[in-house]
Amino acid sequence: MRIDEALKKATAALATNSDSARLDSEILLAHYLGKSRSYLYAWPEVTVTPPVLQHFEQAIEQRKTQYPIAYIIGYQEFWSLKLNVTPDVLIPRADTELLVETALDKLQSIKQPNILELGTGSGAIALALASERPDANILACDYSVKALDVAKQNQQQLAISNVSFLHSDWFKAIPAQHFDLIVSNPPYIDPDDPHLHTSIRFEPLQALCANNQGVADLSHIISTAKTYLKPGSWLLLEHGYDQGEQVPQLFEQAAYQQINCLPDLAGNDRISIGQFVS
Repeated sequence: MRIDEALKKATAALATNSDSARLDSEILLAHYLGKSRSYLYAWPEVTVTPPVLQHFEQAIEQRKTQYPIAYIIGYQEFWSLKLNVTPDVLIPRADTELLVETALDKLQSIKQPNILELGTGSGAIALALASERPDANILACDYSVKALDVAKQNQQQLAISNVSFLHSDWFKAIPAQHFDLIVSNPPYIDPDDPHLHTSIRFEPLQALCANNQGVADLSHIISTAKTYLKPGSWLLLEHGYDQGEQVPQLFEQAAYQQINCLPDLAGNDRISIGQFVS
């Protein structure tokens, strides 16, 4: 079967299961061919070998169940970094790059900053910050040992040396010290949220859901982080699109200053920030 024929067949197969059937098909076929998507357009007449076609067709069957493409091919790009991902970690999303952008902005004037990331997952945020600030000392923790294994693999693959990974249930194993910035994309989805029946059902629930209608972990981090922040330093948190009022209120109750909620690429409330003042 030719490349163009394989893509046409796959796109039709995914038409009722994906809003991006053609794109999905191109990403998967390019992956199994070991080529770029532009190659598919340049050489549509090239024959797809039977072994490659078999892998491709199996992947299309997986995708028909809404199984994430990142898990099928085993990687996801974030902040121009190619990161390994498995079902043990959340798939890094473009909206989370707002956390990285904001953190870099807050750290502009600080030389050799000490940074803490809570709930690192694949290591996406910590490694993105480390790639931009090689002078930074970054500690990234996670409760999941399997997630930490993925993060360490990404660190090794990217040859980034200024991140240390630690097994910790939030702050429990964090050594007593003060940081210039703390950042986290914690679980913030209500366990009863209907969105959990969509494609995110394949991602680790412990990294998605939190008690108290999704704010339990956010509240814990906001109240506890003050013990680990230097005076004048910042706490940055990602949260749900419908938590843009509630999370800043938690910051306010904990006596943070300069509280702000920032929108993501779609204009939805996505991260809240607060400055700790001694």
